[in-house]
Amino acid sequence: MSRIDIRIESAPFDPWALQADLAGDPAAGALAAFVGLMRDQNAGRAVTAMTLEHYPGMTEAALGAIADEAVERFGLHAVRIVHRVGRMLPADPIVLVAATAAHRGEAFRGCEFLMDYLKTRAPFWKKEETDQGEQWVEARDSDTDAAARWR
Repeated sequence: MSRIDIRIESAPFDPWALQADLAGDPAAGALAAFVGLMRDQNAGRAVTAMTLEHYPGMTEAALGAIADEAVERFGLHAVRIVHRVGRMLPADPIVLVAATAAHRGEAFRGCEFLMDYLKTRAPFWKKEETDQGEQWVEARDSDTDAAARWR
């Protein structure tokens, strides 16, 4: 039975501490993780802050479905997804995606799959604050292309 932990946080979180207890499974030979950080630029514009919004309940359900699919595809032992919402500043952690598996290949692929599907299937909306004012960020074709390879 796999452990799945999905969290939506409005307060800052420590992605390094959130990986520590995943390493305690003696059957897991690998832990792979991705930490997404807020950049201070996007598309050639300086970004001073960002606000992420979500649809409570729907977001957790979407992330749970993505995690279930990753466990099934890659035989993952544990999955942890922690995603910030609210206002963030450059260098703040936005997302942690971590996966454990018997071997590194499954853990790496599982983690990458989780992130690719999170970017395209999870209901989050991003608004950036720039010197040109606030603007909503559109989905990127590169994220859609990355997710399409898992079909």
